[in-house]
Amino acid sequence: MNRDRREFLANVGKGMLLASVGSGAATQLGLTPSLAAMDPQPLLFGDREPLVGLMQDTPANKLMPLLIEKLKGGTTLQELVAAGALANTRRFCGHDYEGHHCFAALMPSLHMARELPEERCALPVLKVLYRNTDLIQQEGARKNEIQHAVEPAILPKDHPAGDLLRQASLKGDVPGSERIMAALCQNSIRDAYNQLASCIPNGIDVHRVVACWRSWETIDAVGKDQAAIVLRQAIHWCQGLSQEEKDKVIRAVLPKLMEQHKLLDRALGTRKGEDAWVDRLAMTIYGGTPTQAAEAAAAALGEGIAPEAVGEAISLACNRLTLCDAGRIKKHSSRWAPEGSVHGNSVGVHATDATNAWRNIARVTDARNTFASLIVAAYQTTIRPEQHGPQNEEPLPLPEHLKKLEVKDAVAILKDAEAAIKANDQPGAAALVHRYGELKLPERPVFDLMLRYAVSEDGSLHAEKYYRTACEEFATTRPAFRWRHLVALARVTASEYGHPSPGYMEATRLLKL
Repeated sequence: MNRDRREFLANVGKGMLLASVGSGAATQLGLTPSLAAMDPQPLLFGDREPLVGLMQDTPANKLMPLLIEKLKGGTTLQELVAAGALANTRRFCGHDYEGHHCFAALMPSLHMARELPEERCALPVLKVLYRNTDLIQQEGARKNEIQHAVEPAILPKDHPAGDLLRQASLKGDVPGSERIMAALCQNSIRDAYNQLASCIPNGIDVHRVVACWRSWETIDAVGKDQAAIVLRQAIHWCQGLSQEEKDKVIRAVLPKLMEQHKLLDRALGTRKGEDAWVDRLAMTIYGGTPTQAAEAAAAALGEGIAPEAVGEAISLACNRLTLCDAGRIKKHSSRWAPEGSVHGNSVGVHATDATNAWRNIARVTDARNTFASLIVAAYQTTIRPEQHGPQNEEPLPLPEHLKKLEVKDAVAILKDAEAAIKANDQPGAAALVHRYGELKLPERPVFDLMLRYAVSEDGSLHAEKYYRTACEEFATTRPAFRWRHLVALARVTASEYGHPSPGYMEATRLLKL
């Protein structure tokens, strides 16, 4: 095995190949706390503690008036989101399914707020904070808090800190991983995240990659001084090695593809690829096995295609999953995600959210992590969850759906699209937005319509994330294909309508809307 391959195996989370430093040496290196300091100390947030505490300690049915009073007193929406994120990660740190979804919805809700008029901009943030606090209260506000204060590790100068982080992560050493991350963040937050990113491909659960991306994004709200706190949530998601077959396969396939296509030390490519090429790659990924999809992405990157173009193709493959989705089967339906629905943890929404996270991680990490992220994204796209039946052969809207439409002006199309959403008419909503795009009308009115229901509806915990994902994918996809993302958003919005988010109506009443 050559030197480049050894280094890469370390950089993509193969730290198990490194010799263990052992418990005695770990203590000498400052990676483990002394016996005298084993009792966990509470994690406090200085001047922010009163607002963070309010998010944890207030019964949900009393929260909204207090938050609106804070807003009137000059507290910003970003400060509220930061406090909600810190309360969530202190209480759950990724160790709760709904808690994770609350955390992952916070930054999308802040982005949504920035798209709304001033009188309505607080709505998306307030409804997510209500959900966040309600869950924290249900689980015991101060009971069993996951995060406690940690002392940064004393990192040795003669041992790469990234190797230590990967080794601790692979061993499932959460305290050690947290202390290393705290130490890394003292030097460079971006470098710390780059080291963390090399641990992510060891598992391809959608929640793992979304948590790791949203943890980074949340630093924009909480500030650099709290970066280590939110990144510790990502650390918790990256512990140990999953024994699921899909995870074992990608751990074996990824280093081989990186070496085969000479991606170990390659600079990022700059070739954009023609539209037809991007479309072909998308269909290759969509129709292939996980390993074939990963091979296609790796080959493209090895040929010097720009990561953004490869990412576009992967995103379009995910988009096709949404538009070809046959809908949730009865066995896996629920009140919040009924039979035939395509919102929530559907195959398309999950795949698109995961790819969006991988693409964003690729944008803020080094070349090796960029290549690895996109290869794993392609692999993950082809994995189909059991709650949905087989994919339909062709994406919505079908020709028969478009034939029913008369060519109308923008106002009439949007009015009909809203009626389709309220009727849960997925094909109708998709067809109308498709036709709107064909007429080359401005996209903002369509986003405004979808935003209205991304704010009001629960979306089985995914409304905010998927809306934000669709916005980003639309913005980073070339004109020939970008409207596919809005068509998919229209379908998902029609699917999720009829299940208002808890807290939304109270917020509208208190804001006198």
